Amino acid sequence: MAVTNLVGAERCTHEILSDEVCKNLIKQAQQGDKSARDRLVESNLRLVMGFVHRFAGRGAESEDLFQMGMIGLLKAIDHFNLSFDVCFSTYAVPVIMGEMRRYLRDNSSIRVSRSVKELAYKALQLKESLEKETGVEPTIEQLAALLDKKKEDVILALEAVRPTKSLYEPVGESKDGSQVELWERIGDERDSAGAWLEKLNLEQCLALLTPKEQWVFQKRHLTGLTQQEIAAELGLSQAQISRLEKKALGKIREFYAENNEA
Repeated sequence: MAVTNLVGAERCTHEILSDEVCKNLIKQAQQGDKSARDRLVESNLRLVMGFVHRFAGRGAESEDLFQMGMIGLLKAIDHFNLSFDVCFSTYAVPVIMGEMRRYLRDNSSIRVSRSVKELAYKALQLKESLEKETGVEPTIEQLAALLDKKKEDVILALEAVRPTKSLYEPVGESKDGSQVELWERIGDERDSAGAWLEKLNLEQCLALLTPKEQWVFQKRHLTGLTQQEIAAELGLSQAQISRLEKKALGKIREFYAENNEA
């Protein structure tokens, strides 16, 4: 790949590809053609750089964000399904953004106040001391009483200094031996009743939707953006995004119900 860093990307001349040319290059790249892959990368660098500038100032170096965006772009090239009735950029945007958001999320530092840290460390020291003396792990109620603090305050303090697990941390293996990550074991709090969504694959979902519904669906359920964020990107109102999302989910629910009954 010719361009390997942000400086090179800024200086690169960006070719605009037609949808037909783009998909032909993707087909060649997926078959192992390196020159086709490099041409696709260079023609889509502005897409990556746009998100680098958007996420700038969030505690990460621009070069690191660029590299994560490039990983997302390469993944999009490798996994784009040519049978989708959607342009490549529509598919690539949430993949690129997802890699950047993942990096920011996994590398963000959660600020905890000094008083909370002090309470947590006192509780941990007291817990260790009591375990050594009695051989039994003390309860939160006992720790709170000895520290003269509310139980809730002790719980919050201990949780605040607990190491954060990445959603992408391996937690086991599936039946076929592939790695299972933490996010796959966690339900979607936004739509707990929508667990049925997990039973459908991406190809089935996207094939049911219009290009605009595909965009909203991917942004909401694959990238995790809010309706307000999507509305700002598309220049629409939140109400319009809400209607598009409802239409998309309605189509998918109907499809799932029909196939589940069959």
